[in-house]
Amino acid sequence: MARTTLANSVEEAVARRRMPGVTWSRALWHEGGFFSPQREYLRLRRGELVLDICGAPYGSGFFVSWWLGERRSGIWPFLMEIPGVGALAHILFRPHTHYAIDTALMFQEAVQGAVLEVIETLSESRGIRTLSKAERTPVLRGFFE
Repeated sequence: MARTTLANSVEEAVARRRMPGVTWSRALWHEGGFFSPQREYLRLRRGELVLDICGAPYGSGFFVSWWLGERRSGIWPFLMEIPGVGALAHILFRPHTHYAIDTALMFQEAVQGAVLEVIETLSESRGIRTLSKAERTPVLRGFFE
């Protein structure tokens, strides 16, 4: 399946969830240094939260990854680089509240649900067995040893 078709399917699945304030666009990230090939990501944005999703062939298979982060604007990126000042400004003006964390988790889980819905639909349409919830859960025991 072409990456743009995957991205279009994820966009449709996200739209069906009617998440408030979510917009999407495409973003290009280099695979390595500046002159390396670029990979296209579907970028979902809600306020300062950004979730980049990529799907691409890998060997004889296909992988999907997503990365949740923040995109700060205005003077904030500059302030965050100043030792001590950035941390103090964050605590005073943009603390990590329960609401902010809950909202980020809701956004991430809703998008994850949309991505998994698309993967399951595509797998079923090709006669591929879909993974159970237990099979989709990462196993990290012993990973860092």
